[in-house]
Amino acid sequence: MPENRYRGGCQCGAVKYEVEVDIGGAVVCNCSRCKPMGFVLAFAPRDKFKLISGAENLTEYRFNTHQIQHLFCRTCGVQGFAYGETKNGDRIAAVNLNCLEGVDARALNPTAVDGRSA
Repeated sequence: MPENRYRGGCQCGAVKYEVEVDIGGAVVCNCSRCKPMGFVLAFAPRDKFKLISGAENLTEYRFNTHQIQHLFCRTCGVQGFAYGETKNGDRIAAVNLNCLEGVDARALNPTAVDGRSA
């Protein structure tokens, strides 16, 4: 597996995915969802994200501008990723680095972003 390719998923194992992502660009956000959920995030082009299993077990939550498709496991409630677009229309996956195998997301020294004011 390439150095920047990871496997991830939810707590119960119903949802699994693989992603090629630069975890060195990790961020934490202070918006009304990310802060209380404790997300440490990195972003990957959608063609570098592959849902392996559990599509039927995902449920969706949208808030604020309803642009981000927050997907979480309906069994255990863990949100391992979300789908969205950049300002120029590129499709991306926002990956919760806490859900990646072999990654200590809190040790990555993520950059703080002000999502609350966006």
